[in-house]
Amino acid sequence: MSPSPAITIEYCSQCNWLLRAAWMAQELLHTFSTDLASVTLVPGTGGIYQIKADGTLLWDRKVDGGFPEAAAMKQRLRDHAFPDRNLGHNEKRGS
Repeated sequence: MSPSPAITIEYCSQCNWLLRAAWMAQELLHTFSTDLASVTLVPGTGGIYQIKADGTLLWDRKVDGGFPEAAAMKQRLRDHAFPDRNLGHNEKRGS
């Protein structure tokens, strides 16, 4: 894992999920900013919606059962690439 991961969001253009993918890209860029090497939107087909960090799958709509909430996706990216980082109000609440 590089210090600045490259994020790819592959979305189904047939399903018109571009805005959903762009919104998630904006959320990740807002939170992680210059700690990310890039965020790339990749059009696909067949109902795909996957988010990867340097090729490692972090979210798959078909496997994970739908689309991620922004906070959940930020936590997955943080856990994968920045385990010591505090996400502030996005942090999971203790039980």
